Amino acid sequence: MDKKRLYHILEWIVALVACGWLLWKIATYEDYAALLATLRSMTWPQCLALLVCVGLMPVNMTLEAWRWRTLMNSGNEDKMTWREAHRQVYYSKLAGLITPWRLGEYPARGVLSAESGKDVWTRVLSMGVAGSVTMTTAIVIAGVAGLVFSPGIFNRLGGSYLYSVGVVAVVLAALFLLMPKILKRYVAISQGLLLQSVGQSLVRLVCWCVQLCLVIMALGPMESLGFTGDLFCKTAVYYLLVTVTPNVPIVEVGVRGAWAIVVFGTMNAALAGVLLWIINTLLPFLVWFVIRKK
Repeated sequence: MDKKRLYHILEWIVALVACGWLLWKIATYEDYAALLATLRSMTWPQCLALLVCVGLMPVNMTLEAWRWRTLMNSGNEDKMTWREAHRQVYYSKLAGLITPWRLGEYPARGVLSAESGKDVWTRVLSMGVAGSVTMTTAIVIAGVAGLVFSPGIFNRLGGSYLYSVGVVAVVLAALFLLMPKILKRYVAISQGLLLQSVGQSLVRLVCWCVQLCLVIMALGPMESLGFTGDLFCKTAVYYLLVTVTPNVPIVEVGVRGAWAIVVFGTMNAALAGVLLWIINTLLPFLVWFVIRKK
């Protein structure tokens, strides 16, 4: 069996496993009654907020393709096209669904790169490490800023999570300083490129936060949950807490829902966390099939 056929088989195995996992999550979700009741009671402005959130999904994925293409094209003569960047991002989303902490995303991109005849496994995995560090750095920066401007959340958190944030911040700072030296054997990467990737990650994080604000506004009374600075800061804190909480795909939805209740203080926020997970997970899965067919 040639390598290209093997990579095609691996690609479809990942897709089918991800499809089965999504179907299982949808079939075992227990709060459909509350979700459907909330959706039925939505007004037109709330429906519009939800539609805008759905419309931002491809924007979110494009921002990730932009970030990934920047990393892969740095110091590389064989430039990645926008089409290939989008293809890898959408497909790796599937692999991330079925692996703890989404660790399968970058190996999946390596599979797609190798499929096209490019021996770039080392580069993909090295840049994958850099991408994970810079995205987490952006989440920590924004989350800590959100905590500063939303002091009420401190009273709802146990000290262990604040310590966890501190530990993650220290580890990230060390990796940020040492990564160019650690990876120089495999790929040339500068701290300037890392800073650029952090900036791009912050832009993508802003898109996530806007999406979550829109879903919360759609599921809650519009007059009491308008788009405010406080709501935006809380979304940054929410993503920080989700990131520093160890989880595996089987419990991810529950973790997101639980932290949404803690941060926002309403049951509708838990539904918002679940609904946004569906928008940013299930829809890209369907888009991947369209891309793959073409």
